[in-house]
Amino acid sequence: MREQKIRTMEDFAAASGISRPTVSKYFNDPESVRPSTRQKIEEALERFAYRPNIYAMNQNRRATKNIGIVVPYLADPFFAEIVRVIERRCIDAGFSPSLFSSHGEQQREIDILDNLRSIKPAGVLLAPLGRRSDKAAIEDFCRAVPTVLFDSSIEGMGEAFVGSDNYSFVSQTVEYLSRTGEPPCFFEMQHPANPNANKRRDAYLSMMQRLQLEPHVLRIAGEGWAFEEIGRQGGLKLIAEDAFPTNTVLCSNDRLAIGFLAACYEKGVRVGRTKGCDLRVASHDGHPFSQFTCPALTTSAHDYAMVSEHVVETLFRLIESGGRFEKREETLFPARLIMRDSA
Repeated sequence: MREQKIRTMEDFAAASGISRPTVSKYFNDPESVRPSTRQKIEEALERFAYRPNIYAMNQNRRATKNIGIVVPYLADPFFAEIVRVIERRCIDAGFSPSLFSSHGEQQREIDILDNLRSIKPAGVLLAPLGRRSDKAAIEDFCRAVPTVLFDSSIEGMGEAFVGSDNYSFVSQTVEYLSRTGEPPCFFEMQHPANPNANKRRDAYLSMMQRLQLEPHVLRIAGEGWAFEEIGRQGGLKLIAEDAFPTNTVLCSNDRLAIGFLAACYEKGVRVGRTKGCDLRVASHDGHPFSQFTCPALTTSAHDYAMVSEHVVETLFRLIESGGRFEKREETLFPARLIMRDSA
């Protein structure tokens, strides 16, 4: 007698005791897994009477094994780290990932999406430019291709969004800095490239109000993705003008903070939490290089592993369900405060 029918690939993997990537790999190409594993999967298929939609889609050859991964700026270590995990997971599941960088340019992003249509991907993982994106072009693409957005959400677009909770980033840093010294001022670009920057500023203002503290936002000139140089130039200008209302500076992101630390070094401004230091500096993202700055940067970090894993699992579920969810999903992961010598 057959056991109760399994409805999703996650359920099947758990019930059969086989990892989800191995199960996905089997359904894409049964010959790609070891004979003993294949036998175990096929026995479980018979026992649970389970056949996923992705299997039928691949059998009738209307779906490919291609997966598109699109990011705004691959030279940014944040995206490089996320994509490293995503790419590996897709390969392990038997898919062929193709990686694209829009280099912060709207037309480049549009061209990439147009080219992706031609390879008929099973699905796409898209980190859009955000403010600079052509929203009509992205909406049209998401209607035609199963798409999961990550990092930057565009309301109502894609079948799902996976990212980090910007409020959790800022609430942790503001609370910690205010409790251990002077409240922070907020250091940001006047025209941020990434829409997460606006959410972080709003979170800073909200948290300062909650703590009944006076907020101070320092906006520096600069556009584009050269955050380190923008942070350095903005820092040099503010230091020359003695423009800091407190001795604690909270940067919108780690790359801006790295540039700001360089400006402090050039001007002989001592950064740290020990006696004789002029400023405390903290930031957000958990940039892979933030632990190697001098001093090491206090930061609120993404959960890179959880975001990467969940965005891939969400895309696999989307492909399995035929390319559409009943309702758009949104998953946010909280940040983790890492206390180092800069604050």
